[in-house]
Amino acid sequence: MIRIALFFTLLFSSLFTQAIDLNLITASFKAGNVSPLAAFMDQEVDIAVPASAKKCNPGEAVGLLNSFFSSNRTTQFTVVHNADKKDSGFLVGKLLTAGGEFRVNITYRAGSDKDMIQSIRIE
Repeated sequence: MIRIALFFTLLFSSLFTQAIDLNLITASFKAGNVSPLAAFMDQEVDIAVPASAKKCNPGEAVGLLNSFFSSNRTTQFTVVHNADKKDSGFLVGKLLTAGGEFRVNITYRAGSDKDMIQSIRIE
């Protein structure tokens, strides 16, 4: 009986270890400051905001996103949907700002020790 309980505990814990930290993403977007996400960005990240779209390193990505937030003060951010697969996942969110409503799409891949954000699109 103990072996069965241990088996299911290990099985379920391994399923949930690859999920990206939704609380960190939600807090960053609510605050309008994505700097804490830089540590979770891949070496090259696809960034798209209404005025620009490009591949860049995490530092440039944070700068571009924080520039967006400086002209679009966040009032609310909610996660609408997210899904994790074995090696990747995505998140869809709704961002309300003083400048309007935006849809946020984030894709990530499972890394060896943490998930790495590959793209952030704000449309």
